[in-house]
Amino acid sequence: MKRIRLLGIAAVLLLLLGGCGQAETAAQERDTEISRELTYTGSMDLVYAEKFAADYYEDGYALITVNQDMQYLLVPEGLEAPADLKEGIVVLQQPLDHIYLVASAVMDMFVSMDALDSVRFSGLQENGWYIEEAREAMEAGDILYSGKYSAPDYERILAEGCGLAVENTMIYHTPEVKEQLENFGIPVLVDYSSYEAEPLGRTEWVKLYGLLIGKEEAAQEAFQSEMEAFQSIQESEEDIGDEKSVAFFYITANGEANVRKSSDYLAKMIDMAGGEYIFRNLGDEESASSTETMQMEEFYAGAKDADYIIYNSTIDGELSSLDELLAKSPLLKDFKAVKDGNVFCTTRDLYQSSMELGTIISDIHSMLTDGTDMTYIYPLE
Repeated sequence: MKRIRLLGIAAVLLLLLGGCGQAETAAQERDTEISRELTYTGSMDLVYAEKFAADYYEDGYALITVNQDMQYLLVPEGLEAPADLKEGIVVLQQPLDHIYLVASAVMDMFVSMDALDSVRFSGLQENGWYIEEAREAMEAGDILYSGKYSAPDYERILAEGCGLAVENTMIYHTPEVKEQLENFGIPVLVDYSSYEAEPLGRTEWVKLYGLLIGKEEAAQEAFQSEMEAFQSIQESEEDIGDEKSVAFFYITANGEANVRKSSDYLAKMIDMAGGEYIFRNLGDEESASSTETMQMEEFYAGAKDADYIIYNSTIDGELSSLDELLAKSPLLKDFKAVKDGNVFCTTRDLYQSSMELGTIISDIHSMLTDGTDMTYIYPLE
């Protein structure tokens, strides 16, 4: 018999106590001597996030490092970057209140800090947002559609004085766009939150955006709230019975199955909810990609005995029936989960809800128990 896994006690204590030693040790591994004019004072306490770091300096300056190799100096309003700043560091001048937000998973972080007024431009059109606050802001004209990642509306962005573009890693498919934005004097920060191995690591990126816009306290409160939600779920005493295996996937236009690697945060969320991700040893831990595509025959061999299957609707839209799923591949009808009636689909807003990971884990737990009161997944019949 199995209970939902407890969150690591050491990690909880680290969060509550500040994690100072860990932050300082990590800072020592980075080069914090970036200018003779700046005096290093300490580093941001991070518990789970590994894809960014922030080092503090006197007078409110901060050095942000993303994915270990991209660095940004945050310069407080009214001050200037030092003349001898280390080469390669991008300057971000506060206030940052006209942000071009392309990384859709980040919008929920701004909502959680009550900071949508810092976002002026969107890489999604109004009907592309499933976050109500973002959609309403666009309807009111407070946030303007300014083109997708591969085709920004440069004229609009420049006319209103955009101070920062927050992109996802798709921007590397069109490097000329990133280069053009930078040529226009618009710094580009690439969000790597979805590459965090731990679910709470992804959520912890709210601290980075809180630092950028001067809302560190609100960001810490938002992260703490989600941390407590995780802890509450992990400490649940409800017994889910024998361990149930879960497959999470979608079928590509080529008829292949795209699945999460075992190191991905979604696979770990299934485990946290009390299930067992069906592909226990899939993919290279060091690989940047969080997914893997396999032929349907290979997918069938690995997942046909899964107790539950969850179809990822983010790419090709929500499904309305089991028949609609079975039409994608005749092999699915022989899956144990299909025969047992344990087939579920995600809502399309799953990936935009980056500050609701506790709720998503709770949904998966409900799926494994009574199948009721779910927000981001629903049964296919």
